[in-house]
Amino acid sequence: MDRNFRHGLVLLAGLFLLALAGILQLLLLDPDPWALAVAAAGLAITAWAGWQLRADLRQLARGRRGEVALTTLGLAGILVAAAWLMALVPARFDLTRGGRYSLSEQSVAMLKRIDKPMRITFFGDPMMRETADLYRLIARQNARISVEFFDPTLNPAQARLMGVTFAGTSVVESEGRKQLVQSGNEADIANAILRVSQGVTQKVCFLEGHGEADPFSLESHDHLEGQGGHAHGLGDKVIVQEQHGMAKARAALETMNYAVEKVTLVRGGEVLSGCAVLVVAGPKFALLPPEVKAVEAWLANGANALFLLDPWITTGLEPVLKGFGILVDNNLVIDEPSHFWSDISSPAVSDYNRHPIAREVPLSFFPGVRSFSPTELPVPGTSVTPIANSSKGSWGETQPERVEFTPDKDRKGPLPLMVASTRKAGTQDAAATMELLTREKGIVEAASLQKQGRSRLVVVGDSDFATNSFFHILGNGKLFLNTVNFLAEQENLIGIQPRSFDAPRVNLTNRQMKGTVFLSVMLIPGLLALVGLAVWWRQR
Repeated sequence: MDRNFRHGLVLLAGLFLLALAGILQLLLLDPDPWALAVAAAGLAITAWAGWQLRADLRQLARGRRGEVALTTLGLAGILVAAAWLMALVPARFDLTRGGRYSLSEQSVAMLKRIDKPMRITFFGDPMMRETADLYRLIARQNARISVEFFDPTLNPAQARLMGVTFAGTSVVESEGRKQLVQSGNEADIANAILRVSQGVTQKVCFLEGHGEADPFSLESHDHLEGQGGHAHGLGDKVIVQEQHGMAKARAALETMNYAVEKVTLVRGGEVLSGCAVLVVAGPKFALLPPEVKAVEAWLANGANALFLLDPWITTGLEPVLKGFGILVDNNLVIDEPSHFWSDISSPAVSDYNRHPIAREVPLSFFPGVRSFSPTELPVPGTSVTPIANSSKGSWGETQPERVEFTPDKDRKGPLPLMVASTRKAGTQDAAATMELLTREKGIVEAASLQKQGRSRLVVVGDSDFATNSFFHILGNGKLFLNTVNFLAEQENLIGIQPRSFDAPRVNLTNRQMKGTVFLSVMLIPGLLALVGLAVWWRQR
């Protein structure tokens, strides 16, 4: 056997022993004499064989093969160095549509506002890499948030100490408050962080007893054209035998650290004492006078409310709205230039007035909506701001049996569809109050204006936009959540809502659909036809 061949086999044997020593070290974890002995033997054999083959290796390095080997080693070294730098300074790139593996902008904004130390302990197994990465992303947003990772099977004592019984559970702690999270969903984790950081859960109360939408109902309807169901705009009747559900809105509120409860005012207004926000979601019958007085007295004490009032229905809350400088129009807004799909009684709004509620809200629509007007005289101590308006080509139809603009009865747009009013105390004197009560009889009792603190009231001329049928479409859900956060004086939560990854779908207004058809069916084919004719004529 050739001498160089024998030395080559010895060299391979030495390299094999070095590799075996590395494998033993990885398996045994702790330093072991046998692994050290195998490594020493492999190193000695490799060195001896290399010395015996030094002439052949020197000649090989000078040839073409040597250049290839050195280039390969150089590239491998560059890759190893890049991997080492990435381990020191990790970087992530989420290329999925919608940022499935990244935190939402709203969650990032909420995490950055945390101003108290917070500790998160996550107990997970190696199969929960996505959840662990989510917690690492959370920790990077704020230096006050620290995250520790444990495997409950390897650290059972630590798990028992913190009350954890199975993998996938995290413990969020801050200033003595603690909460367990048994979900890897971003919204659930953000909700727990929010609860622990705030330490207080506010209550959102939904009024019941007048056919309002039920926040605990999953009832929804198919409103796609040609698919049956029922309308909410032109030609619709008051539906008293069924309630639309608002369970989607309730779930979103609970995810954002609100407690949702239904209340009734037939026994008095003391049930509202613990409510941060009162939601009146589309009553189908008028409230009784004692109920109206209870709402009025509650607002007079600096409380906040959201009224969703559908067209053609007298709710009994009109005097309360007058006290905030808002008049309710008895009409249905028809918006031919800007509406959702082909329903001209569903105005679509893409441009909002400057207000915290409208922050980062995309296009929204209101399936059957009434408008509002300001009072003849400004109510002392109030600040009224329209938030969403119909287009300039819209009008308020006052005759429900037909759709035709009547100049002497119907009002031209733009018309306010959503209005916010803030009422402060101590800004009006007795003379102004008496003048106001004299010129607008029954606007509100003078005692209601003499209150402590500040009240916020938002009124929308439609309740269907926030029901299960429409909450998840376009910006309707975000508009509703922003409104509740504004009324609860939680402006830092405006824009935050649970993330969902629905199937891609494009929703267009009527104007956008017409523009798309004109562009794709007429303009582009017409231009191509003209270019083709020009080329043919030139060649001819």
